[in-house]
Amino acid sequence: MTDTTVPDMDAVNPATGERIATYEADSRADVEAALARADDAFEAWRERPLREREELLAAAGDVLRENKREYAGLMTEEMGKPISQAVSEVEKCAWVCDHYAEHASAYLQPEGHPSPPGADVQTVYEPLGPVLAVMPWNFPFWQVFRFAAPYLTAGNVGLLKHASNVPGCAQAIADVFEEAGYPDNVFQTLLVGSDAVDDVLGDDRVRAATLTGSGPAGRAVASTAGHELKKTVLELGGSDPFVVLDDADLDEAAEAGAWARNLNGGQSCIAAKRFVVHTDVYEEFVERFVNEVASLTVGDPTDEETEVGPQASADLLADLHEQVRASVEAGATVLTGGEPMDREGAFYPPTVLADVPEGCPADSEELFGPVAAVFEVDDETEAVEKANDTAFGLGASVWTADRERGRRVGRDIDAGCTYVNQLVKSDPRVPFGGVGVSGYGRELSEPGIKEFVNRKTLWVE
Repeated sequence: MTDTTVPDMDAVNPATGERIATYEADSRADVEAALARADDAFEAWRERPLREREELLAAAGDVLRENKREYAGLMTEEMGKPISQAVSEVEKCAWVCDHYAEHASAYLQPEGHPSPPGADVQTVYEPLGPVLAVMPWNFPFWQVFRFAAPYLTAGNVGLLKHASNVPGCAQAIADVFEEAGYPDNVFQTLLVGSDAVDDVLGDDRVRAATLTGSGPAGRAVASTAGHELKKTVLELGGSDPFVVLDDADLDEAAEAGAWARNLNGGQSCIAAKRFVVHTDVYEEFVERFVNEVASLTVGDPTDEETEVGPQASADLLADLHEQVRASVEAGATVLTGGEPMDREGAFYPPTVLADVPEGCPADSEELFGPVAAVFEVDDETEAVEKANDTAFGLGASVWTADRERGRRVGRDIDAGCTYVNQLVKSDPRVPFGGVGVSGYGRELSEPGIKEFVNRKTLWVE
């Protein structure tokens, strides 16, 4: 940051294009003060008994449940998430709080090692300090609590740099921790633009960083952190394959696939994006899949019946449609959708593309919206090859009646997580993260809480 004045942040409703509110962004002096407060807060917070930190996290879960309609409405206003899905997101945040409130002590229990007679050797887990979290707009509560629940409970303090289009969500999350009774400055929100990240991460008081976002953003954070020798966890998106083998339950696969692609308006890193279908069931699956996709209810995100709301902004819609247009010009066939909807707001219809040529955007890029690409393959081997024909490696889904076959194919796909007869999801009980250009490190479960701790060897004789 080179200036003490920064532009304000406007929250715009993508369903109407109307400005909801304007938020005053933090100046360089504001950020400096926040870093100083975080540094001071850490010294006391790290000494707080783990059981007390767990109890505060449980209280945060209670606050989320008590106010879930308010927080859900804020998400719907700022980024267009259908209200029923927004409520589910808040409930999931409460779940991750419950999980670490119950299990953090076990996860962080010192581990013993073989040692000479008379010696006691353990690995103990100690917090690092202030952790910077650079978070995206697509799951504006969940992405933050996925980081905050384990890392704060481990004894770190948090600095949130949220996406600029969800400033209200960013402030509301800080309010959750305050209402739950957390000490001042254990969690702070920085209302700053992306250009401020490099300076914040380069500050000596910041000890580590986690980012969920685009590849360029991840590379920038990794570069700065590498220069400063700071630990990072990156989750950078995906182009997840959804593999339908010849013995799959096609009704179940088509229904799950339509939801896996279009949940949250298709704006999900772990959405199913490339549908890889065995030739023996290709035509039958595609017919059922297109019918399921076309039947989804697109509309006002405040309506409980809406399944697909707007894209998060008009610019994002334009980028998505350009990818679709380029894919069609290259030879792809539109089976349903394919054009922005003729209505107010940033609405794009659930879309299915077939005959997708190699190298076009629908084949090689991440389409961050409700657009599915279907591919026909001759056998299981070709299905795995097509699933792995990507630089991404976040998640994958395999559909088959044979569980052992699914297990085998699931192991052959290069991804951070593979689900058989289930859509890809993040769950507090299991580790989550990717390989390749989808990033590195793991969130959630026991590995997640141990990403930002000092795994100290303590040898006592």
